Amino acid sequence: MIKSRLIEILRTCSKKELKTLNKWLRSPAHNQREDVVLLYEYLLKDDHLRKDAYLGKTVAFPHVYPNEDYDDAKFRQTIFFFMKALEDFLIYQEIRESDVQSKMTLSRVYRKRRLNRHFEKNMKQIESLQQKQVYRNRDYHRNEFYRLQEEYDFVVSQEKRTIDMNLQEVSDTLDISYLADKLRHSCHMLAHQTVYKVDYNLSLMTELFNHIESNPKILEIPAIAIYYYSYMTVTDKANESHFHNLKSQIFENGQLFPQRELMSLYIIALNYCIGQKNMGVLHFIRESFELYQQGIETGILIQQGQISRFTFINAVINGTFVKEFTWVEDFIHNYKGYLDDKSREDVVQFSLSKLYYEKSDYDKALRICSQMDYKDILMSLVSKTMVLKIYYEQRELDVLESYLESFRSYLSRKKATAYHKSNFKNIIRLTKKLVRINPYDPKGKSKIIKEIETTNPLTERAWLMEQAERL
Repeated sequence: MIKSRLIEILRTCSKKELKTLNKWLRSPAHNQREDVVLLYEYLLKDDHLRKDAYLGKTVAFPHVYPNEDYDDAKFRQTIFFFMKALEDFLIYQEIRESDVQSKMTLSRVYRKRRLNRHFEKNMKQIESLQQKQVYRNRDYHRNEFYRLQEEYDFVVSQEKRTIDMNLQEVSDTLDISYLADKLRHSCHMLAHQTVYKVDYNLSLMTELFNHIESNPKILEIPAIAIYYYSYMTVTDKANESHFHNLKSQIFENGQLFPQRELMSLYIIALNYCIGQKNMGVLHFIRESFELYQQGIETGILIQQGQISRFTFINAVINGTFVKEFTWVEDFIHNYKGYLDDKSREDVVQFSLSKLYYEKSDYDKALRICSQMDYKDILMSLVSKTMVLKIYYEQRELDVLESYLESFRSYLSRKKATAYHKSNFKNIIRLTKKLVRINPYDPKGKSKIIKEIETTNPLTERAWLMEQAERL
């Protein structure tokens, strides 16, 4: 019984659900077997459900059938009927979770029984519930289609030719529901395609976009517009207007979408910013910062009470780059409690060192960098790069020469991806050339500028270029 479907499902139930299940099993309408109730009681007693030692069939059997010899067929039958009652309970719970879906099911019942007055009253309640819906995502539009379809089916069932049909409204709502769903699903396919390097057949997209472009008013519907611009942002990267339209939709209509759904839209927008920044379009760092700022302040980028360390650090890096020092400092102190306990100290100290460095408060930045031993290798490498830059900018060139060698040795000892090893080797090598170059040699200066421009990967290209041009 330990690996049975019954135990696996029950272990996913909350305490509240298990209490409700108790009432369900004791109702003759849902279960008429006493052995099922006894097995439930045994599993819940002293939390046996979570303890494998109590879940053997021969261990549990005497508590369900006292004073009887073990009968495997009989016990398997008990488990079978328990599973059936449990699945019925889960179906009921799922239907009841949505008031609109529950009432839609009830309307169908009334229509089939020709209880016209009850049907009409219930449909008015559904319409009122729909109007009160906070979200206007694909689920809302799908429910609108079901509502109108149910009204159409009701009219047809009356068998009266004089009654007005709502066929155009049903058709229009079906189009909206389909477009919202298709665009959303296509965005998910694009995201998966990028990560896992698979090729999907994104059928009908040309026809779909032709329809949207010939009916631009349809983009006034947020559930369509936000995914249309998401799709175009991913597939037509050269046209920045798609990103700006997506960002406007996120900021203006984000409250119309559930948090998890909206977060995926933020990720699309942020990934576009990263791509543009990597191509040297630096004004997208400001765009990226504004997305992080909005996402954090509205709670969209806070999942289950936590901010990921990557989100936290990226918000700091983007914020310091655009000189939003007050916001960054407030963010570090006000939101550090949202970091998980294991990484909090490292992330906060790293973030503060980055803030102090960008504010040219080098003493504070160096103090943190010299004291911290980061668990994350990339955080450690970035921290060492900050020290390198501070020594160079303060013209501590003798100290820097020694530091570059120790940094190179550290990099060779540590496990890092080939990309990161190559990137930081390039930073060390080019910094060493900057230290040794004759500032009065225009050919040498021109040569190193060209080398900085063409070297890849190189995350510190802008800083190195700035130093070379100052020579």
